Amino acid sequence: MAEMSDINIQKLTIVQHAIASCCGAIITSLFVTPLDVIKTRLQAQSNPFHKGKCFVYSSGLTSHVYVCGRGDSKTWYKKPGHFKGTLDAFVKIIQIEGIKVLWSGLSPTLIMAIPTTAIYFTCYDHLCEALKNRPGKNDEYVPVIAGSLSRFGSVTVVSPLELIKTQMQYRTLSYKQLYLCISTKVAVDGWFSLWAGWTSTILRDVPFSAMYWYNYEHLKKTMCKEVGANEPTFFVSFTSGAASGSIAAVTTQPFDVVKTHRQTQLWESETLKIPQKDGKSTWAVMRKIVAGNGITGLFTGITPRLFKVAPACAIMISTYEYGKSFFSHLNEKKNQHP
Repeated sequence: MAEMSDINIQKLTIVQHAIASCCGAIITSLFVTPLDVIKTRLQAQSNPFHKGKCFVYSSGLTSHVYVCGRGDSKTWYKKPGHFKGTLDAFVKIIQIEGIKVLWSGLSPTLIMAIPTTAIYFTCYDHLCEALKNRPGKNDEYVPVIAGSLSRFGSVTVVSPLELIKTQMQYRTLSYKQLYLCISTKVAVDGWFSLWAGWTSTILRDVPFSAMYWYNYEHLKKTMCKEVGANEPTFFVSFTSGAASGSIAAVTTQPFDVVKTHRQTQLWESETLKIPQKDGKSTWAVMRKIVAGNGITGLFTGITPRLFKVAPACAIMISTYEYGKSFFSHLNEKKNQHP
């Protein structure tokens, strides 16, 4: 199985890797976004968002912060409504507001997900290839190393875009105004201010990626042996991705809670100009959550996160594997018939 994977990777170009990962990101966002729209509406119904406050939206691939009910802001969030449950919310939103509302927030999701996913998955495969070809190799931990490094790199590269996107979401800015806004922030707080929230993101995403890829490669290899397949089938990739994503999601949930808290703080301090009294460090936020809600507070929202992460991981990896297989066979045909 490992040999077959290596051959496939060598046949694909960087562009083909990027195309396969981008297709996965688009399809995943299309499937998962409605789930989060409904979840957010149900949450708002039981605990209404106050005017001028914000909430975190996550598609399973990326997360975003939105402001609620301000007359001068462009936001997809309107009002909670009165829903009895998930199915009732699904039906009523379509009947009253139209089916398009279920994909509200899709644009910023894709803007962040496509470059992040392209960098992440392309780097992962090429790092795996490089690490497996090194002398004295021990392939067992290659997915852990490659997954951690590729996620570290993608988060670091894309992190400033999150801050820029936050500014653009809150108020309409021309490119000149946006440039002045960002340049002023850099002049006052330095270049590192563009990476605000980077630490909590790294603490959540790097361990997630390490566990996800280790479990995914192991499960994929085991299932391929059981079904006697040389390449992972769609079912094998889908099942392995869902299981691996669930395990990683549960383990890293405390850092996801901290990340959500930090995103909300960042929004309020950057756009609503609300001074933040809490400690800025990730550990300070974690201590505050434990002090107020106990250890269970660090696992708040684990159920809805699993409902998003499991299908998101399953759809993303199965689509990506299918895309790689497609390009591999396409390249093979070209080589046979030049």
